[in-house]
Parts: sequence; C-alpha cells; structure tokens
Amino acid sequence: MKWLNLTTVKTAQGEIQLPGSKSISNRILLLASLAAGTTHVHDLLASDDTARMLEALKMLGVSITQEEKNHYCIIGCNGKFPKQDVDLFLGNAGTAFRPLVAVLALMQGNFRLSGVARMHERPIADLVDALRQLGADISYLGNDGYPPLEIKPGNFNSDDVNQLTVKGDVSSQFLSGLLMALPLTGKTANINVDGILISKPYVDLTLAQMRRFGVQVKNKQSQYFVLPGKQTYCSPGKIVVEGDASSASYFLAAGALGGGPVRVHGVGCDSLQGDVRFTEALEKMGACITMGDHWIESCAPSANNQLKAIDLDCNHIPDAAMTLAVMALFANGVTTLSNIASWRLKETDRLAAMATELRKLGAQIEEGADFLRIKPPLDGITPNAAIDTYDDHRMAMCFSLVSFGAPVRINDPDCVSKTFPDYFNQLAQVTHA
Repeated sequence: MKWLNLTTVKTAQGEIQLPGSKSISNRILLLASLAAGTTHVHDLLASDDTARMLEALKMLGVSITQEEKNHYCIIGCNGKFPKQDVDLFLGNAGTAFRPLVAVLALMQGNFRLSGVARMHERPIADLVDALRQLGADISYLGNDGYPPLEIKPGNFNSDDVNQLTVKGDVSSQFLSGLLMALPLTGKTANINVDGILISKPYVDLTLAQMRRFGVQVKNKQSQYFVLPGKQTYCSPGKIVVEGDASSASYFLAAGALGGGPVRVHGVGCDSLQGDVRFTEALEKMGACITMGDHWIESCAPSANNQLKAIDLDCNHIPDAAMTLAVMALFANGVTTLSNIASWRLKETDRLAAMATELRKLGAQIEEGADFLRIKPPLDGITPNAAIDTYDDHRMAMCFSLVSFGAPVRINDPDCVSKTFPDYFNQLAQVTHA
C-alpha cells in the first residue's frame, strides 16, 4: 500500500491485546539457541525483525519449529552453533545484528553479516572495537565503522579474566550484545562503560533475560559490569514473551487524546521494559492512568480534556518518546523532549524526520543535536498533510495519532510490519469518528 488516508476521529475507547515485545523476542530467540536444552517460547512477536533473527539462527544450524501461531520450540546448541561458515542478511534489525556480531565473533568461525542500505549507515565501531580487545577478528567490508562485516576465527588471550571497555553513549545494544555473548568464553568478564550509558532500561532488560537462562551479572551503577566465569545458558523450559511496551504507547496516547478508557493487555506494573514509564509522561501531561499486573488503562485529563506541555529527559524511553512528540501537537504550551540523540541512529534519523513532518502539520519546531522543542499550531493542525515515514515503523504509528485533530495521509503504511503488522487494524478497533 502506497498510502493510507485516516479520517478525523473524536473518541477512543476499547481494549487491545498487545503483540510480543520485539526487544524481548529477539533476546529470547538468541539465548534459547545458545542454551543447553529445549525452550518452548510462547507469544513471540511476528514481525520483520523477529523473522530476520529466526532466519539467521536457522542458517546457523539451530533447530527451530513453529508449534502453533506465535509459539516456537527451540533446541539449544549449548554455546556453539552447528554451522560455522555462513552469510547472514539481517535487514534493518538492530536487535538481531548487534548481538549476533558479538556472539559470532566468539565462535571461531567464518561469518559475513549484511543488511539493507540503512543498516549499513548505522554505526557499529564501538562494538567492534570492544570485541577486538578480546582478540576477535572482524573486518569492515564497506565503510570503516559500519556494516557489512566479516568475522574470522579470533586470536583470544589466555588470561583468566576478560577486561574490556565499551562506549555507552551511542547505543545500548553494543553493551547488550557483549553481555549476552561473553558467557560463551567461560571466563570472568569485567566491562567498563566509557561515558554515560544511554537507554539503560534496555540493558536492564538484557540482564533480566539472561537471568531467566541462568546467567547472573553484577551491575554497578550502569558503569561497570562483572560477569562471573564458568556460567552457561540453560533453558528454563517454557518462556512467555511480554507484550510490547513501546507499541502500547500509541494506544495509551489514543486514550488520553480521545477520552478513553483504552486498556492494553500484555504489559503492566510488573513489566521489565523501560518504555512502561511512558505512563509517567502521560500523567505529567494530565492523562489519567491506572495499572494492573498485566494491563494499563488511559483516559483523557479530567480537567477540560486539555493536555499540558512537558519538559522531559527521555533517555529512559527513547522509542516511546516519539509518541510524545506527536501528542505535543495537542498540548497547551511548548513541549521539550531532551536527551534523544540516539534517535539519529535508528531506522532513520528520527530527530530530523520528526521535525520535518511536524512542520507539515503547522507546528513550530526547534531541532537540536539531542532535543526537540514543539510549539503546537496556532490555528489547529493542518488537514490532509501527507506524512512521509522513511521506512520507519515508529514514524507511521506515531503520526497516526494526528487523526485526533485532522485528517492525515500516512505514506508507506506497510512499514509497520517491522514490529506491528496489524497496527492500523487494531487502531481502528478503538477509535471512532
């Protein structure tokens, strides 16, 4: 579909069952494949990103069978993939590419990893540099510092302890990849984070999944991590993927914009995901939020249904913060979202893309190196704007919320297949003209 026209909606009310978390899904697929034993994975996300990880693991010789919709059986390889000379194409799936680089670099095989053109523009030097400290043999096949990559058998040191440093201010996926890979060496590992670690909740999510597979890591204020040696991954038997908290943000925003209540199922106050804290931002804007163990519900502000502008450091919710940028169109005052430099290194340069598309709607925008300042349109949202999505699923989903103020066209809506193929149908279930 080249475009999708959304008519103006006035109210939102209903319930949604969330798809599985992309971040948890791809972590569990990798860890289950590295573990000893068989893992039954339930509620796995069905999306482009998980498809890339599944394809890669099967090419590496992992036995994966689909038992029923979104349920898979994975026979682990006990720390060593059967196939050791493989070419992998990983699309634009950062949650597959980065950890697989780290794991394969320690496998003593020959591997080549590539992706779409945008993946070849996303930096990976910090991860490669950290792995080279261990003796990994990784070469750039294109531009230095970027995929595609070639991995050959490394010359690893014989020290009892692996000491390494990784930069933390570009992407938390580099640290997450290292953490998941290092148990394969059998050694104690001390990891020092150079700079301030961004997106800390995603690292916490990685550590939580590792614990589910029997590996413990000591986290010292997110700047120093100690992985005790002689730990191996063991299957927990059955594992259920939590609903996606980033995807929940669009429906919770709809509840705040359209009266509500809108309830999402699959994620709640016990969530392991950092983006569940999007609810705190909604409350700052005046929305009414209630939560259970496995659900969250949102309603419009009780006072005149008017959202308030906010000034927020978004380091802890980098993906869900994009939803706030569109909600700012409806807020009373100027909204500032800061500490979002990581947006520039995602599926597209999200800071530049967001600024460009918000201006089409009549907003006044100030774009900085790591912040976005949004002043709502003085005379209402410009109707029938054609929003470009830059092959970025989150751009499409965020800007669908514009329909609460004016009709809007979403170009290339099918890009949502990266994480939420059924998004627009699900949104239609809770929104009403």
